[in-house]
Amino acid sequence: MDIRIPELNSVLVAGRLTRDPEQRFTQKGQGVTTFDIASNRRYKDAASGEWKDNTVFVPVSVWGPMSDRCKEKLRKGSPVLVEGNLVSSEYTDKSGQKRKVLKVNARRVQFLFFGDSADAGDPVSSGSQETVPQSEEFKDDSGGLDEVPF
Repeated sequence: MDIRIPELNSVLVAGRLTRDPEQRFTQKGQGVTTFDIASNRRYKDAASGEWKDNTVFVPVSVWGPMSDRCKEKLRKGSPVLVEGNLVSSEYTDKSGQKRKVLKVNARRVQFLFFGDSADAGDPVSSGSQETVPQSEEFKDDSGGLDEVPF
């Protein structure tokens, strides 16, 4: 008897960018922006009683229209919340060794700017349906305002 196990590949990670985003384009012209997030977990060491940090560095890829927004709005140190799925890829390094790498393919990126930033809480999503913040104004070619498209 074959046991069916539900498959789930979903990632939710918050942190700050470790470098400015880099954008490239595929041969078909689709944009992809990449960046790394540092996500920190503080814990109290049971033996010493000291607080310690466990930092994980997570590579992220953002595709399509969301790629442009991330390249435009994010910088090194920007706080973000990323929702997506893990993807695995292989490459051969300079010494000829095969390497595997896991990264997050983002479905949604939430900008977590604080203070009076106009982008505070501005969600950006990938895929065929981009999450559109209600606070932004959408202008048509004639300069007039359109209704928010939802």
